[in-house]
Amino acid sequence: MFPKPIERAPRAWQLTYQGLLPVALIAWLLPLIAVAIFSIKPDSDFTTGNYWGWPSTFEGINNYRRVFFESDMPRYLLNSVLITVPTVIGAVALSSMTGFALGVYRFRANLWIFFMFVAGNFVPFQILMVPVRDLTLDLGLYNTKTGLVLFHIAFQTGFCTLFMRNFIRALPFELVEAARVEGVAEWRIFWFIILPLMKPALAALSVLIFTFIWNDYFWAVVLTQGAESQPVTAGITSFNAQYRAAYHLMSAGSIVAALPPVLMFFLMQRHFIAGLTLGATKG
Repeated sequence: MFPKPIERAPRAWQLTYQGLLPVALIAWLLPLIAVAIFSIKPDSDFTTGNYWGWPSTFEGINNYRRVFFESDMPRYLLNSVLITVPTVIGAVALSSMTGFALGVYRFRANLWIFFMFVAGNFVPFQILMVPVRDLTLDLGLYNTKTGLVLFHIAFQTGFCTLFMRNFIRALPFELVEAARVEGVAEWRIFWFIILPLMKPALAALSVLIFTFIWNDYFWAVVLTQGAESQPVTAGITSFNAQYRAAYHLMSAGSIVAALPPVLMFFLMQRHFIAGLTLGATKG
């Protein structure tokens, strides 16, 4: 049922595994390595076709300086923060309450409502492009950060509810029953009993949703345009000119845009791993 640990494998297979692992890691990191190298190349290297060779000069400091001080990158980064943080708070808050309702209460339509939340995750987001865009136009939310936040909250709540409901169902139901016997109100049960136990799940889910929303490109392009409301993933394309692309600046901007999710993961790593593994073992 489970794969055999590598320690129990024959010595020949262990050596093969140890030899292939660095190769697989380098192949996986190769695109990121290429972007990092492109970000320190001068513009002349791209006009002369020196894409993969050694940089003729190292222009990393100049490229990153231009990204921060000669473009709208700071504005795009601020837009991403103003879009991602409210989305994480809204999606996690709503899913905590819906997960509590679906995980604690027993009623006839419980399973059907849960299936509705789950089914939304299987709808291809490409087919929603036109109706969602038309809806934002009708509501006056097109090309606004508010519209993008509301859409992301609605779209992410299904996955978050699946995550929270299953987590709450794994908690000891006796805690809820004991509180009810003592006459504790339902909202106090949620706030003072269930919510503190959900801290690892809240941390893990917050990291996941933060990464999903920060790295979103499709809906950022569909629902926003211009530096007033576009997040950083869509704003990187502003380095493209009419007849040529500034690959060195796009690469530097991509590295800058990738740093916040990475920092978020490392800052919350302990809570993230605890939330994913909680309940995996008993004892």
